[in-house]
Amino acid sequence: MIVIAHLSDIHIDAGGGRAERRSTARTRAVMEYLEQLPYDLDAVLVTGDIADHATPEEYARARKLLTSRHPVLSCPGNHDARRPFREGLLGEAPSDGPVNQTLETDRFVIALCDSSVPGEHHGLLEDETLAWLDEVLTRAPREVPVLVGFHHPPVTVQSDYTDSIRQIGEDRLAAVAERHPHLLAFLCGHVHAPAATTFAGRPLLIAPGVVSTLRLPWENGPGRTSAVLEEVPPGLLFHVIDDEGRLTTHYRPVVVA
Repeated sequence: MIVIAHLSDIHIDAGGGRAERRSTARTRAVMEYLEQLPYDLDAVLVTGDIADHATPEEYARARKLLTSRHPVLSCPGNHDARRPFREGLLGEAPSDGPVNQTLETDRFVIALCDSSVPGEHHGLLEDETLAWLDEVLTRAPREVPVLVGFHHPPVTVQSDYTDSIRQIGEDRLAAVAERHPHLLAFLCGHVHAPAATTFAGRPLLIAPGVVSTLRLPWENGPGRTSAVLEEVPPGLLFHVIDDEGRLTTHYRPVVVA
């Protein structure tokens, strides 16, 4: 059995005040929950918006908070910037190229793609990233399940704001997926609400936002002054692949002390 934790949108803020306290406390609560599990996870995925303002201080703080006994893999979101992401979070030389990462084992493969567009809020997988993904999928044995993640959903999910800045050019990603039947599912964040739909004939599984949960259109109404559901705790998904290759996903809220 393969067990993978999936969180997203931690939005670490180093600007002081409530936003800083909230992002730090909620991320710490989620990571402490994972550290206290009696089971060693196969991976922890963080699908973007690691920092809120993409400052070196925010990535330094995020790096400490995301330190784990479990393997951790992350990708940028629309609030991130590639150069400080690489340098402050990954400890790599700064670069403006896409931040794509893999975890390849003999039991499963995870490919996290950079869907960020520098200076913009919508998402797009660059040609370089799609070529990289095609190579990862080609290299992976057909009997090994592959999970592909990124920040922006490549479809609308009935969330007005995030739908307006979703991933575009999705037909190119669908064409890559069509060539690789062992691509089991797509994983993403960005929506700040747990959701499940399909894309290119596979499950598209969206992690809840750690820092906040956004109201859906039917939760809005007269007198609403905030887009955030303050009472909803941070949460994460567990993706479980059984010995027959079947994927099951569980949602778990986490209490903040």
